Amino acid sequence: MESITKGTYGSHHLDAEKADIEHLTHVDVVVIEKHGTEIDARDMKRMGKTQSFQRNFAFYSTLGFSMVLMSSWETQLATATFGLTNGGTAGVIYIYLATFFGFGMAIVSMAEMASMAPTAGGQYHWVSEFAAPGAQKFISYMTGWLCVLGWQAGSAAGCYLAGTEIQALIILNHPNYVPERWHGSLLAIALVCVSLFINTVLAKVLPTIQATILVLHVCGFIAILVPLWVLTPHAPAERVFTQFNDGGDWRSVGLATLVGILSPVVSLIGPDAAVHISEEVRNASKTIPRIMLATAIGNGTFGFVMLVTLCFCIGDLEEVLGTPTGYPFIQVFFNATQSTAGATVITCIMIILSQSCAVTNMTTASRQLFSFARDRGTPFHTFFRSVVYDIPLNAILTTSIVSILLISISFGSTIAFNQLTALGVVALLASYLISIGSMAWRRITSQPLLPSHFSLGRWGLPINVAALMFLILAFVMVCFPPARNPELESMNWSCVIFGGVVLLSGGYYLRAREKYVGPVKLVRKEA
Repeated sequence: MESITKGTYGSHHLDAEKADIEHLTHVDVVVIEKHGTEIDARDMKRMGKTQSFQRNFAFYSTLGFSMVLMSSWETQLATATFGLTNGGTAGVIYIYLATFFGFGMAIVSMAEMASMAPTAGGQYHWVSEFAAPGAQKFISYMTGWLCVLGWQAGSAAGCYLAGTEIQALIILNHPNYVPERWHGSLLAIALVCVSLFINTVLAKVLPTIQATILVLHVCGFIAILVPLWVLTPHAPAERVFTQFNDGGDWRSVGLATLVGILSPVVSLIGPDAAVHISEEVRNASKTIPRIMLATAIGNGTFGFVMLVTLCFCIGDLEEVLGTPTGYPFIQVFFNATQSTAGATVITCIMIILSQSCAVTNMTTASRQLFSFARDRGTPFHTFFRSVVYDIPLNAILTTSIVSILLISISFGSTIAFNQLTALGVVALLASYLISIGSMAWRRITSQPLLPSHFSLGRWGLPINVAALMFLILAFVMVCFPPARNPELESMNWSCVIFGGVVLLSGGYYLRAREKYVGPVKLVRKEA
């Protein structure tokens, strides 16, 4: 670990950092005028990119953006019951720790690449620079579509989660209310409009909003944790840490626990979020890696503490799973406080944070779409890459429309909607696999690496390989159905849909390859 620490802000980049930029080009002037640093100017010029946005995000606002988007402890409350069914209290705790370690390797690997190439394109740009020359164009193109798909699905899922949480709160407070599926869908669409408003009209104060929500993210964690420990009867520690469950009838608690990996994966996915706003962050090549590591450690710890708390305080699992609200954590809040008002206040914290997560999802999805269009990876690329008032307005509007269209599927079937949003998790995992695999290939073949502020040094290849091993396992397991013999409705079709999307994207590549050359073609060897 000492070697990693010493290599973190590697000496091989310090000379480049201290070097003066003697001849400012037009690109340099634009970057600095938009509140960037000379390092930002050098990075943008090397990558052949034009500075389109104001660099309004500093360290704490970027940290707020990343922490709120990942929302690990909030997501654990919403998804832990899946792991409790497949794995039990002991299984979900141990698989969380394993996932935390595995994702940690992946995050560290991507943080190094983000320091080398801090661009909104993220994974597909890194693949273009680091993959084998003969394959980089096609692989980076496919990775770009995986990222676009993953984040567009995430934007819709975030609004739908917040909308249905509001509906659950209505159920809690009005027992005579008859919930309809379309009620939650309409609430979700309304929240898409709220996210659109914040990402456009309030775009200039978005960094301030994110820094403020970070405070709520931390204070809300404490406000929910304390009542659960103080007011709720606790299960014996021996039972919590030793009781496994095979609710999916897998005939093996080990396999059941692995199927339950979906719960911690969903709560820890999205470490690349900060990367996609890197062109709006000051001193991005130094700030983004720090943000990624701080988010992983902070949110990972919060998520683990909340998970253990839930395992001690959940009580009768069957009762909690059968709650009329549809959200077991709301029933846990009610059981703890024995008060509708108390459970409502705590749930309101969750709803605000869920909507804040939806806002950051829309921001990330629109920047990813903008970047891929800038490299001519999408149809109508000139439309999607348009920047108005320092924001990718058309990309934001398109993301909003896609979110509404995806949520509209839930009018007919929540199962179909859940399958499409689950596809986003699979797509992002695949993009992590490909980008880290490209870096591992570069190390294995002794190819030169770009200078960076954050370097893994001699530990780079072992960490990359460990990350790849975990991501392969996670990719396979999240495609499993929730039970051994699922009904047609409960079958996990995300892997099938993923394969269809890959085939469609590959087919479209035959047409797009004349326009899409890959970001590496714009890179300057000496900036």
